[in-house]
Formats: sequence, C-alpha cells, structure tokens
Amino acid sequence: MMLHNTCRPISPGWTLVAASLGFVLVVLDVTVVNVAMERIRLSLETNVTGLQWVLNAYTLVFASLLLTAGALGDRLGAKRVFVAGFVLFTAASLACGLSRGIAVLIGARVIQGIGAALCVPASLALLNAAYPEPAPRARAISIWAGVGGLAVAAGPVVGGLMVYRLGWPSIFFINVPLGLVGIGLTLLYAPSGPKAPGRGMDLAGQLLAVLALAGVTIGCVESGALGWTHPLVLTGFGGFAVAGTLFLIVQARSAEPMLPLSLFRSPAVSVACWTGLTVNFAFYGLMFVFSLFFQTVKGYSPLMTGLAFLPMTALVTVANLVAGHLSSRFGPKLPMMMGQAIAACGYFALLGITSATRYGVIVAPLLAAGVGAALTVPAMTAAVLENAPRQQAGIAAGALNAARQTGGVIGVGVFGSLLASRIGQPLGNVHLALLIAGLALCAGCFACWLWGGATLVDHDRRESRPATRSMANASNNAATPRTNSKR
Repeated sequence: MMLHNTCRPISPGWTLVAASLGFVLVVLDVTVVNVAMERIRLSLETNVTGLQWVLNAYTLVFASLLLTAGALGDRLGAKRVFVAGFVLFTAASLACGLSRGIAVLIGARVIQGIGAALCVPASLALLNAAYPEPAPRARAISIWAGVGGLAVAAGPVVGGLMVYRLGWPSIFFINVPLGLVGIGLTLLYAPSGPKAPGRGMDLAGQLLAVLALAGVTIGCVESGALGWTHPLVLTGFGGFAVAGTLFLIVQARSAEPMLPLSLFRSPAVSVACWTGLTVNFAFYGLMFVFSLFFQTVKGYSPLMTGLAFLPMTALVTVANLVAGHLSSRFGPKLPMMMGQAIAACGYFALLGITSATRYGVIVAPLLAAGVGAALTVPAMTAAVLENAPRQQAGIAAGALNAARQTGGVIGVGVFGSLLASRIGQPLGNVHLALLIAGLALCAGCFACWLWGGATLVDHDRRESRPATRSMANASNNAATPRTNSKR
C-alpha cells in the first residue's frame, strides 16, 4: 500500500480491479449486444439497418476517438479521464436499457462509445502509474488482458442468458452497478498519474477522422436498404473520400499529428494494421450475420445463440498463448499467416450451409474462425511494437487498434447491408458475406507473405528490447482493443 500526497491511500490491487472492470464492460459491449439483436428488432420494431447502427454507433465512436482519448489522458491525467469515461459509459448504459425507440438507443450507444474510448487508454495509464516496476506492471497488464479475454469468451453466453431470462435491457442495466463500483474504487484508491499539460491536441485530425469513418459507415449500412446509387449512400462514400484525403494531408503537415504517417514507413507496421482491419472485418461481420442466422433461420433463443458462439470464443486464451510461443520462436509472420489461413478455411467451409444444416456441421468452421483470429492478434501486436520507434509505441498500438475497430465497423456495415438487400431470402447473401470474409483474410495472408520479409521484425531492434514481446503478448490475450499510455 502506498500513500497519496494528500494522505489518501493508493492501492495498486484495487486500481487493477477498477481498471479491469472498466475494460471488461467495454469489451462486453462490443460482443454481448449481438445475441440481443433479434429481441431488439422485435421490441423496437426496427429493421436490419437499425440493428447495424445499434452496433456501429458504439464501435465507430470508439474507434475514431481512441488516439485522441489517449492524448487527453496524458494532458488532463489518467484518473480524471478514466472516471469521466466510466461515468459517461454507466449513464449511457442506463439510457440504453430505458430506451423505447431505436433512435434513443442508437444515441445512447454513441455516448457509450465516447465513454469506452476514454476508459481503455486511461485504464492502462492508471496501471502504469500504480505499478512503477516493470515486473509487477507486466503481471498487472497480463491480468487486465486476461479478464478481457474471459469477457470475450463469456460475453455471448452471459448475454444470451440475460436476454432469455430478463429481456434485452438487462445487458445494459448490469453495467450500472458494476460501473458505480468501478468509479468508487478509482476515486478512493487509484493514483492520479502523470500529466503533460503542454501536449497538443490534433482537433482537425480528430474531426476529419470521425467524418471519414462516419461517411464509410453510412455508405455501407444504408446501401442494403436504399441501394448503392441512392444519394445518401453516395454522399457517405464521397464524404469518406474527401475527409480521408484531407485527414492524410493534415497529418502529413501537422507538428503534432494524431497519427504520424511516418509509422507506416515500416512495412511491418503497415501489414499489421491491414491485418488487424481484415481480421476484425471478418470476425465481427460473422458474429452479426450468424446472430441473425441462428435466431431467424434456425429459430434459436438468445441463450442458445450465445451457446452456439461458445466454440468460436472459448479457445481464445489458449490460441493466444500458442501465438505468443510461435511469435517468440519464429517471429510474428508465421502466426499471422497461419491464423488468417485457418480462419479463411473456416469461412469457406460455411459456404455450403442451408437452413437444414445441423449445428454439429457448423461448429468446426466456427471454431476455426475463432482460433484463427486469436492466433493472429498477439502476433500482429508484437509486430507493431517491435518495429515502431520506441517513443511512438503507444501511438502505434493505438493505430493498430483503431484499424481493428474500423474493420469491425465496416464488417458489420457490409455484411448487414447484404442481408438487408435480400429480406425474405436470408441465406442468399449469407453465403456472399462468408465468401467476402474469406477472401479478405486471404488478402491479409497474402500481404504478410508479400511484404513481411523474413519475420516481420527488425531483429536488431528486437534484441535491444527483449521485454517488448512478452508485454505485447500479455496485453493481448484476447481479440480486444488496446491502446497505450505515453511512455
């Protein structure tokens, strides 16, 4: 136990509990809502497009604010930003559960996304301040990431059980008491953390990033119901092109860019970010499609749907450990290629499913998809951290996870639009969505082979930083978002 300079006790253990609790709730809200989709559709009388926005409103805001949220924590102090994010997330969760219309639910999910973006990088910064010694810090981060991995595995099952027994609002109401506990523990026991008040904020870059992501999301989501030539869809894609181009120009000219483009001079960083985008594109697209497939085509309850996803998520931690061993021995290129190849095989194996296909036939391909994604995540994170300049390690980790969350947004948008365009023929475009996901993973695998070099790691730099990979593997025990604090 340490003492604050105001004589208030600082407890690293309780800080770890608070930081892990915030991370768990954020991770759960990325996955748990999938199993409630059909009940939300019936209760709020919405369509597939509305369901896409329930998922993407959260993930889009989360993805677009990760880098700026990390800088804000450095500027104002991690404890203050973490508590603010936790308060927003908890209040928005209450609003989600009380929603009686789809527009209100989507708006509350936006606020949840803001809170989540503030919480994740600040939670790591709190651990960095609470555990100043490298070895205890590594163990704390391993625990933090491990509970996130359990949340990924348990999310669909826990969510399915709650929806089945208590109704869909319960998956949001449960966040309220847990959030209050986390806020209280943080206020009582967490250190304030260092501040860097002079650090600049790239507001222009942040605004353009939000506009670009919003544009591509609108285009993908609305294309299913409105068609690819509808003015709203064309405006969305046009806005993405303009805002994305301006974002690159601003980042190239800014003295303190939100995303330094020099990071991508390293082929390993570029390939890892591309891999993160394709893996999440396929993974979250698949979860959205099969949540609806299990409930609308197979007639499963929310609980049965959650249990049906269990093979896809249950072996995440084991596969992460295997990926860490392979990455340490052979470099990250092998597990990155292996993971994407295994996942692609799973998606392609699902192309023959029909409404009469037994679950026993589906389970092995789902297992391959989950294991493949889990093999890939720690390896691509290690590739980024090993090849990014030391002083930009936090920004590089944030860039990777922003790419991953963006992939999830686009995956739900594209796959959902395919389903929405064939209402009444639920299987026709499920097959097309699976084919696109498999091909995207093949493209990621090809990128690793083409540009990855021998190992996707600069061995001289790796030798000079022997602890980096173990930290990266510890902090990525699940396919979950990660950013880092200022180092």
